Amino acid sequence: MARWRLRRRSRSRWYAFLILLALAPVGIYYFYTEIRPTVIFGLREDYAHAIPFQEVPAGIDSLRAEACGECHQAIYEEWKTSIHAHAYTDPFFQAYWTKDQHVWVCLNCHAPLENQQPTLIQHIPDNRVEKAVQVENPRYDTAYQQEGVTCAACHVRNGKIMGPFDDSAAPHPTEYDPAFRTTAVCHRCHNVVSGPFQFYNVGPCGTYAEYEGEFFMKEKGFTCQHCHMPEISRPVADGGPIRQGRQHLWRGGHDPEMIKRAVAIQVQADPPDPEPGDTVTMTLTLINAGAGHKIPTGDPDRHFTVEFYVKDPSGQVVQEQTDTMGRWILWQPVILEVYDNRLLPLASRAYRFSYRIPEGRSDLVVDAQVRYHILTDGQHDMLRKNYGLRSNDPYRYTIYTRRFPLSNELAVALHAETGADSHRGCSVAEKSGHAEEAIS
Repeated sequence: MARWRLRRRSRSRWYAFLILLALAPVGIYYFYTEIRPTVIFGLREDYAHAIPFQEVPAGIDSLRAEACGECHQAIYEEWKTSIHAHAYTDPFFQAYWTKDQHVWVCLNCHAPLENQQPTLIQHIPDNRVEKAVQVENPRYDTAYQQEGVTCAACHVRNGKIMGPFDDSAAPHPTEYDPAFRTTAVCHRCHNVVSGPFQFYNVGPCGTYAEYEGEFFMKEKGFTCQHCHMPEISRPVADGGPIRQGRQHLWRGGHDPEMIKRAVAIQVQADPPDPEPGDTVTMTLTLINAGAGHKIPTGDPDRHFTVEFYVKDPSGQVVQEQTDTMGRWILWQPVILEVYDNRLLPLASRAYRFSYRIPEGRSDLVVDAQVRYHILTDGQHDMLRKNYGLRSNDPYRYTIYTRRFPLSNELAVALHAETGADSHRGCSVAEKSGHAEEAIS
């Protein structure tokens, strides 16, 4: 009898296991279709819908940027070079958007006017993007969509041209909007939030939320525009009075020079005049000297690498080391930000590399470099192979590189390094007195 009960209990457990095994695919399907969002961010009211349809203000011919450029020529020429102008046509966006099956919500920042979008969103049940009720937009302008974040996306509301001046005299209706003098104008698209089952420390594109620099924001009174829209004295419109305005450039993570302006780099060695047989330790200190937010910021795939390569006279690498600064995120089954070692404003981190110089060798060098990556090599290959990325635009670039001899000439090279252009950001950190040391 006892053996019979044991066999019966064993069969019951086996049946329960089989039932659970059979139900697992159903549970997984339900989780991914009914619970877990399909996009990697949550919805917030101001970007869950396109900017409402805008009529052409009286006195101008169209909402096209080219029409604005007839009077605002300098601003128009700057805008054409900006990432805002290419927010829709950018090859990286197009490839990622193809990967995401052209989900409509991405357009709310990359072509944000209702005038630019093929469908109108009537309802979003439970904030589930994939369940949104869409209807055809009869006023959709295909060509206008190509302009991305165009002039009207920020400056046209209710038949008026909005701007930062309250005394404008123009051939079209104007209205002063104080948001242009604050960071509020950047909030909509640069403060994307987390959604359900998404455990980011900050949203996936949360630069606005990272703008927490006590020195830049509170002591200096800087806004986003101070760096990304530099001040300039010129007529706002051709033939108008000279005003203190801003350049419409919005340089950021896609511009190597902007990245170089944000960081400062210092290199030291111990001992500074090594002999064969010595172990020399190189220390490269990376400082967030010029950004009012964390670096890197924006898309969570962006990261820095700090690299050391010991090379012989033929260029052969005999020893190397690479460290990474960025965010590490688990994407499945839920989104979980595992680690974030990015630098806060005016913080620093020291990266150390040690190498024992072989006896009798004084012909080796160490190459130290810092590179900025918009995405990883694997992601770039995946986008090219599967999602139509054909652009030759660089997705990584070197922002610092120096060669140091591993000999008693090292001290001379280090002394020359202290005056290099790459250190131009150091004065900001040093003068503020707020730099912090974070040793990796």
